Amino acid sequence: MSITTKSLDVIGIGNAIVDVLVQADDAFLAEHALSKGSMALIDEEQAERLYASVGPGLETSGGSAANTLAGIAQLGGRAAFIGRVRNDQLGGIFSHDIRAVGARFETPAAVEGPSTARCLILVTPDAQRTMCTYLGASVNLEPADLDLELVREAQVLYLEGYLWDSDAAKRAFIAAAEVMRDSGGQVALSLSDAFCVDRHRQSFLELVDGHVDVLFANETEIRSLYQTDDFEAAADQVRGRCRVAALTRSEKGSLVLSGADTLTIAPYHLGDLVDTTGAGDLYAAGFLYGYTRGQDLERCGRLGSLCAGQVVTQLGPRPQASLPELVANHLP
Repeated sequence: MSITTKSLDVIGIGNAIVDVLVQADDAFLAEHALSKGSMALIDEEQAERLYASVGPGLETSGGSAANTLAGIAQLGGRAAFIGRVRNDQLGGIFSHDIRAVGARFETPAAVEGPSTARCLILVTPDAQRTMCTYLGASVNLEPADLDLELVREAQVLYLEGYLWDSDAAKRAFIAAAEVMRDSGGQVALSLSDAFCVDRHRQSFLELVDGHVDVLFANETEIRSLYQTDDFEAAADQVRGRCRVAALTRSEKGSLVLSGADTLTIAPYHLGDLVDTTGAGDLYAAGFLYGYTRGQDLERCGRLGSLCAGQVVTQLGPRPQASLPELVANHLP
């Protein structure tokens, strides 16, 4: 992708969520009937009950697309995020954190209705994360909330599959994608979660075939999309349906598919595995940072792999190390 005169590299739309990261054990998951590695949607009452049951946690701004946009900004990219928070304490935390890393966030906070979304992330000793998400105010994002002039100013519109869980957010998603197309930009989509794919498979298949230029999915998500246990078969099915498909495989690295080309990208092992939260989000951040600078797809994949390799060595989805320094040391 070539550099354009647009003022933004990537604009993302997603659920504005504050993550509460807590270390837990398998017994806690079993006690609360939680499936390890899953993402379950919960109501506000359940969120309060679970929060009261866990030990001390780390509160940090999160949400899949927001994590990606924050990563792009930390790399030095021009990033903006659109999402809905409430004018409450967690809404203030979210707004401060994403702006502090250099991303633009201008969506007005709601003054009534549900509280700011939060996600309780239970990290077990094997570094797996189990997420319980209360979507709160984030699901009230409407097309009228979109700054479409800001969307037009971006090279790439990045969307998270979790938006499909809300009809209102889905309408905003589609409206923004149409504006991006009209302005000559590209649309990128993250499938977000295998359970999300299960809920919205037909919609995602239609999106991939007709509206998405760059697709991000992990091994479980792409197999779910095409309903197969064979990763290679799923990769063959997605090939050619969009301009680029970047498929992550944890410790196996990733595959980047474009037309008939297949690039195998090795993982980066930068320390002990602590927490996989945000790994896919930061892979997308590194990839899109390179992509919007016209870099070749192999380097884009390596940038994604490097950023993902860093974030799994810490607790939480926002890199605590300098990403520009990381790139300078490993990808000069």
